[in-house]
Amino acid sequence: MRVKAVISYDGSNYQGFQKQTSTKMTVTTTIEDALASLQIHSSIVGSGRTDSGVHATGQIIHFDLPDFWYDLEKLKQNLNRKLTDIFFKHITPVSDDFHARFSAKKRLYRYVFKTQKPSVFEQKHISYYQEFNPDLLLQALKYFEGEHDFNFFHKTGTVTHTTIREIYHTNYVERNGYHFIYFQANGFLRSQVRMMVDAA
Repeated sequence: MRVKAVISYDGSNYQGFQKQTSTKMTVTTTIEDALASLQIHSSIVGSGRTDSGVHATGQIIHFDLPDFWYDLEKLKQNLNRKLTDIFFKHITPVSDDFHARFSAKKRLYRYVFKTQKPSVFEQKHISYYQEFNPDLLLQALKYFEGEHDFNFFHKTGTVTHTTIREIYHTNYVERNGYHFIYFQANGFLRSQVRMMVDAA
């Protein structure tokens, strides 16, 4: 049975989402090890890859279950007991042709920063910029909207067949001293959002 899971994770201790040969400290490897301990020997597929230190609040993954794992609520509870920085929100059955990456229509990236130095509890999750102009930021973000070649806005090291991406929408809002930049797109390149924010 193929299942779709919605997960969240604190990426501070991980070298990104994708499995790597040089380290076991990736989100994928950690989840697959937890699944293997429950006699589930399936690779997981994510809706996208996150970079080292990047967090997720609602990432979609899929994997295949053996027949004896029919109680998905029990499976979720077992996984959440085994994992610390990763949390399974939902696990639901899907059709065998569901694919977390190729079935995804949009992806949303939220970049959070403050203009006052973040506390020790926030500093792994929130960036710090002393000064900026909100009006100029909004104007700059609009230049990224549409379909463009983002060759100058990604880090090398990840093989991709194209650096063209379409950004459907950008936005900036401020709430209670926290500043949020939103990018909605069909996909993102390695470190693309960080580099776009630095450029803006």
